Amino acid sequence: MASYNKGSIWSTVDWITILLYVVMVTAGWFSICGASYEVETLGWFDPSGRPGSQLIWIGLSFILIFIIMMLDADFYNVFAYLIYGLVILLLIATIFLAPDIKGSHSWLVFGPLRVQPAEFAKFATALALAKLMSSYGFKLSALKNIVLVLTIILTPLAIVLLQKETGSALVFLALFLVLYREGMTGYVLLAALCAVTFFVINMKYSDVMIGVTPLGELIVLCIIQTLIVMLTGIVRPNLLPVKILSGLSVAVFLVAYVVSFFIPVNFVWVTIGLLVASSCYLIFLMVKNWVWHYLLVVLFAVISVGFLYSVDYIFDDILEPHQQTRIKVSLGLEDDPSGAGYNVNQSKIAIGSGGLTGKGFLNGTQTKLKYVPEQDTDFIFCTVGEEEGFIGSAAVLILFTVFIVRLISLSEKQKTVFARVYGYGMASIFFFHLIINIGMVTGITPVIGIPLPFFSYGGSALWGFTILLFIFLRLDASRKER
Repeated sequence: MASYNKGSIWSTVDWITILLYVVMVTAGWFSICGASYEVETLGWFDPSGRPGSQLIWIGLSFILIFIIMMLDADFYNVFAYLIYGLVILLLIATIFLAPDIKGSHSWLVFGPLRVQPAEFAKFATALALAKLMSSYGFKLSALKNIVLVLTIILTPLAIVLLQKETGSALVFLALFLVLYREGMTGYVLLAALCAVTFFVINMKYSDVMIGVTPLGELIVLCIIQTLIVMLTGIVRPNLLPVKILSGLSVAVFLVAYVVSFFIPVNFVWVTIGLLVASSCYLIFLMVKNWVWHYLLVVLFAVISVGFLYSVDYIFDDILEPHQQTRIKVSLGLEDDPSGAGYNVNQSKIAIGSGGLTGKGFLNGTQTKLKYVPEQDTDFIFCTVGEEEGFIGSAAVLILFTVFIVRLISLSEKQKTVFARVYGYGMASIFFFHLIINIGMVTGITPVIGIPLPFFSYGGSALWGFTILLFIFLRLDASRKER
């Protein structure tokens, strides 16, 4: 390993990011105080209360930061796979050793201490991914490398799913954003966006009929046909195939519309026929012009249609009943104010009651009377909204935005692929947590139970995010030491 002058670390570390970290941890602690009204009986610093307990974790975090910064920067590169392997073994052991807590086996209990290994798997996976993608001769376009990348990302995801911890498992999908930065085609992101869109539309309008036509299926199939036309133009800048496909689409629908005046027409079958005709035309162009990219467009259409008609199976046979209910409530398909929708309804009431400036610190009635479950963990943002109002909520969002933009900027400045990939992985994880958590407490996304970084109560989460961040800051400091 290369040796560095340890005394120079604190002069090269990014103090702006550290300041943002301190501000968020401090604001998070005050939010926990506001959400945990036991401070009125136990006091703020009593270790048996949540504010006091979190303060201990914060103090230990600074010791952890010192250790991370004192280690040689090359340590994280050299031992990346070992760290990843150990964490994977710990995740597997957790399935068998962890007690059942609220339906999941994700917490290791040591007396009064509870640890969630999934929080530490995030930085370990980011390290392993960075190690792989910085290896000599690595190219993301190679099939072997794609398989290795998917293995690194999906292995912890699958294990955490076996722990019945869906929210923590989905966080690993954020690492696909790193692949996009490192050269992965944007079509993969388009496919992921389409999958989510098709799922939501089909669920939302599954029971809506226009004559004999299921509206949900028709909308999705029309989107697929539109994307076929667009992708055909992108694959090869030739307007003739685009014009033919567009004209064919318009002509088929006009004929079907006229026929519907005389006999009932299921436009779903019309669109499927159109998709088949379009696919056959593209296969003809592929053979005629030897443009194999047309085949990718056809495969996209086939897989999209297959996914559309597997939505019901995924929803009914793969998702757990409580997950089904949460999705239905989020999409407005069910009204469940006393069940799955209770958390979200109470959270929105708390945030809305804060108004512009909020009710003031420790004056939130919704949180003080504990109307919001998990108000100091996953739903901590509703405490901010009630006590600090719109101004305080906006300040928190601005703070996180500055923080994440700062991390992306620093990642782009890295001189090594390892540091850059790890930096983008870290920023992607923070971004995912922010978007999903805020969407969850405001009712935009389903409730999947992931914390707001540095704000939510919990030692495992705080340590996990702290390690994730300061490994990168150590790598960034070494950039200036070299």
